[in-house]
Amino acid sequence: MSRTQAIRIRATGCPEVMEWVDVDIERPGLGEIRVRHVAVGLNFIDVYFRTGLYPMPLPGGIGMEAAGVVTAVGDGVTRFSCGDRVAYAGTKPGAYALERVVPEAEVVLLPDGVSFEDAAAVTLQGLTAQYLLCRTYRVQAGDTILIHAAAGGVGLLACQWARALGATVIGTVSTGEKAELAKSNGCDFPIVYSRENFTQRVREITDGKGVPVVYDSIGKDTYIGSLDCLSPLGMFVSFGNASGPLPPVEAFEFTRRGSLFFTRPQLFHYAAKREDLDDMAKDLFNMVQTGKVKPNIGRRYALADVAQAHRDLEGRKTIGSSVLLPEVSGA
Repeated sequence: MSRTQAIRIRATGCPEVMEWVDVDIERPGLGEIRVRHVAVGLNFIDVYFRTGLYPMPLPGGIGMEAAGVVTAVGDGVTRFSCGDRVAYAGTKPGAYALERVVPEAEVVLLPDGVSFEDAAAVTLQGLTAQYLLCRTYRVQAGDTILIHAAAGGVGLLACQWARALGATVIGTVSTGEKAELAKSNGCDFPIVYSRENFTQRVREITDGKGVPVVYDSIGKDTYIGSLDCLSPLGMFVSFGNASGPLPPVEAFEFTRRGSLFFTRPQLFHYAAKREDLDDMAKDLFNMVQTGKVKPNIGRRYALADVAQAHRDLEGRKTIGSSVLLPEVSGA
């Protein structure tokens, strides 16, 4: 057993509950590997765990995504060796650390041409974009779709990916600056929701037809408006709660708007099988390597300064993806 440093929380609450502490790190056990992190991803799901919206055992670690180098392997590990470049978006929080032991089953090999920072910026969000666009609702050339938070981490990747699939993309953003960013990343019709009614604009853009799918990571503030954007038999995809959880879902609301579909997907269900994770990661990294999807790293923070990163994320001050850098954390 050796020592490392990591962020830990003893109780849920504000960003200040996150503490930079010394922790023990064990040798990897059966089917596990140890990874020295070079870059760590910052995602809104981390806020959900920190605030208690998503329960987890306490005290505990936080963070879902990182990229780095394998430093040790446990018995039974066949896919990885020491020195391999890897990335993961795991099912158990704890990525806010200099080094960590993780199950081999959750890790993917990082191909040449994809940097550690890019991997930390796109693995969780990019795999999310992949299953949303290619599995939850299979976007086809000619589709017109709506993506909320189009200038966020997932949003920018999804706009690029959807454009590469041949779709027309409508996206909502909070500011003119974010509208320009979304447009430069494949969003054909950015809507600044603070100045325009996004439901009316979607109906105008689609000549009253609506869209076949809405990808919504905002939650309660956009819920009803999103339903009103859908065409009959359309799909409402709720994959986040940035403005708060959805109200109780009334089934008849979906019937009277044209037999709509509702889903609340999670990456970890789509990637539960090793072959699915490998296929999704291969698709993602191929999109990155070919330049069809380009990571947008808006901010970099020292891992030890993650409280400020969370404040910026919750205050919607971040644009694109943000990464946390262990090597500048004073370790």
